[in-house]
Amino acid sequence: MNVAIVKYNAGNIYSVVNALKRLGITPELTDDAERLSKADRVLFPGQGEAGSTMAYLRSRGLDRLIRDLKQPVLGICIGQQLMCSHSEESDTDCLGIFDTEVLKFRPEKHEDKVPHMGWNTLTRTSSPLFKGLGTDEFVYFVHSYYVPVNPYTIAVTDYVVPFSAALHKDNFYATQFHPEKSGSVGERILKNFLDLTV
Repeated sequence: MNVAIVKYNAGNIYSVVNALKRLGITPELTDDAERLSKADRVLFPGQGEAGSTMAYLRSRGLDRLIRDLKQPVLGICIGQQLMCSHSEESDTDCLGIFDTEVLKFRPEKHEDKVPHMGWNTLTRTSSPLFKGLGTDEFVYFVHSYYVPVNPYTIAVTDYVVPFSAALHKDNFYATQFHPEKSGSVGERILKNFLDLTV
């Protein structure tokens, strides 16, 4: 299977590369339009800041390219947020794949630390992405912005407010958590993504 990872100015790409290698896949890290378009699966992972990242994507035409992909695509962390329509982070217009906004966590209690960092549970999972997993599985998060629960939500996590831990529309999937840092649960989610049929 030919798996490509979108190459852009994001951190934390290589942990995804290593997670895929553990599944027997050696992905290609590329920003080449033809190679991304011809890949069997595309991942759009990373950590970063919305405004500068969107500017980078636009400067290289990667914004249009990602929207036009027809194979299964998985956004991770900032990848999920940038697949939405708008982010409060730097008042940024994003890719618009999911017609929903990205909001900043506003702590309500002293114990509500931002960023939301560490292990938390997935609830209300409803997708082949979570095939073979039980209820209330733990996954790993690091984020200060979140996507509210909306019609594209396929998993929910509660921190300050209930939010979208994962999204799905057509061939596009996204997770706010890091499957590559989520142990055997995350490994299963990545394997399920590789096994998807659009």
